[in-house]
Amino acid sequence: IGHSTVASFVDRGAINGITYYYAVTAYDFSGNESDLSKDVVYDTPRPEGYGVRLHDRFLDPNKAGYDFSRFAIGFYDTDETDLYAEYANGKPWFVVWEDSDIQDMGYTNNLDDISVAPEHGWSPSGDAQVIVGHTYVVWTFDNHFAKVRVTEIAQNFVRFDWAYQTAKEDQAGYGDGGD
Repeated sequence: IGHSTVASFVDRGAINGITYYYAVTAYDFSGNESDLSKDVVYDTPRPEGYGVRLHDRFLDPNKAGYDFSRFAIGFYDTDETDLYAEYANGKPWFVVWEDSDIQDMGYTNNLDDISVAPEHGWSPSGDAQVIVGHTYVVWTFDNHFAKVRVTEIAQNFVRFDWAYQTAKEDQAGYGDGGD
């Protein structure tokens, strides 16, 4: 699909959510080409989005939930909702259902600062206080990982950027899909 004169290559034609398998060859200075690499190398580029705005579930419940698999805002209390926002004691919180997990990964510069899902440290209560600049990892009920980075907090909504791992994985990693 392309060539490179350095020891890396970026497939700019990859489509989010589709798994691609790669093999490489090398040329020497005489123009002789090697056999295809035998290592199995694959990647599933991640879907991502920016500027998602979730409202407080107590004030606007039909715009409080987010479904990463459909990239959609919706009602906070559905089977498809992976994460929702609520305000308690004047502070915003992200909440997940009991079949999911969430963890505050702390301050990050961008989504790419978190490349591996945690193995431990998930919130036992299923919620995390929302803080601008923090990134949160969500392990969804259907065995996917997502991450959200908070960019704005207002009186009745939270705005964030997100990325979602479409390939199912165990808890050992966030995946290699450009995550």
